[in-house]
Amino acid sequence: MSDETGTPTTTPAGSQPSTTGPRPEPIRFFGTTWLHHDNGYALRRVAVSAGSLAAAVVSCLVLRFAYEGLLIANTGNLVSLLVVGMFAVCSALAFGHTWESFGKRPDPERRASLRGLLSIGFVGSLLAYFFRSLTEAPGEKLHRREYEAALARHEKRASRRTGNPSKKRRR
Repeated sequence: MSDETGTPTTTPAGSQPSTTGPRPEPIRFFGTTWLHHDNGYALRRVAVSAGSLAAAVVSCLVLRFAYEGLLIANTGNLVSLLVVGMFAVCSALAFGHTWESFGKRPDPERRASLRGLLSIGFVGSLLAYFFRSLTEAPGEKLHRREYEAALARHEKRASRRTGNPSKKRRR
């Protein structure tokens, strides 16, 4: 694992591993193309936007069928209202949590405790992914900030180590 980004230090077959500094952390669906916006980055953003929007639309249709099932079952207005309210609130909370996670690393314990809420509000997460992918790869700003900080730390460390320390004069 790399000390700088926490990513595995694997290299493509036939190439030499680079030990000159930190490596960028890959983003889901984008790999490391977010760093220089190369290798089909724009096409990937369009595909991710379209895919997440299509998944959100299909999910809403599935939820509509579930709601119609409640109406057919004649469970009553209170149950229907509670189910619609639950999905609306959970989707709004999932949207907010997903949107926040693009700007800062989420706390693993909090994320584990919210797993049920996030799975119920999956439509909100899909919409957050859609809206963020319109402007950048989701999480790109966070990864870029962390990568640039790691590069700065590496440069600072590397610039201090000049020459052979054993030949250093004693004071």
